Amino acid sequence: MTPLLEIRDLLVRRDGRPVLTIERLTVEQGEVLAVLGPNGAGKSTLLLVLARLLEAERGEVLFRGRAMTEESDLAYRRRVSVVMQDPLLLDRSVFDNVALGLRFRRLAASEVRRRVEMWLGRLGIAALRERRGLRLSGGEAQRVALARALALDPELLLLDEPFGSVDEPTRNELLADLRGLLAETHTTTLFITHDAEEVQRIASRAVWLEGGRLVATREMDPR
Repeated sequence: MTPLLEIRDLLVRRDGRPVLTIERLTVEQGEVLAVLGPNGAGKSTLLLVLARLLEAERGEVLFRGRAMTEESDLAYRRRVSVVMQDPLLLDRSVFDNVALGLRFRRLAASEVRRRVEMWLGRLGIAALRERRGLRLSGGEAQRVALARALALDPELLLLDEPFGSVDEPTRNELLADLRGLLAETHTTTLFITHDAEEVQRIASRAVWLEGGRLVATREMDPR
């Protein structure tokens, strides 16, 4: 079966210095791939390349067997959702924050409402639908960011340390909920983290980056 993503001979430089070099890496359909490594290992650089927010100097990224560059940036980004450590919410209602991408894609109002209401419910934030995004706790805001991303029904979900700024009890709740949602939706996910416990909780496979290079891979058995 063709992988959802395949990276070949990738090289990214910053200020003339190589920061990411990957000979080959695949992301299989439906898997949750965790990418670990210390600060400066190249984790976020990899995510930015896959989100088409950073251009590689060399190499190829295949999406369902076709070069990523065969599509326009807009067409490709419609297939991908990104959740960062900072939820990046607007000072509008939770409902409007979750609906933002759907409205941008000009879905019918009834479909926007259906998807938003569904994901508010799945992430346990339906009661917050009228609260403004900038008046939420860290955990609530991250739930809104996840709802906004998943409402788009992405082929690939990119998570960049989304729980790094929340407290331990909130992180544990979010990890448990996210694990269930990803198992239910079979959403292919690349998850950037430096936390081995997060990997154990939700990943089906993990890879380690060090000095911008892929140094190890391991199959996981999420608990």
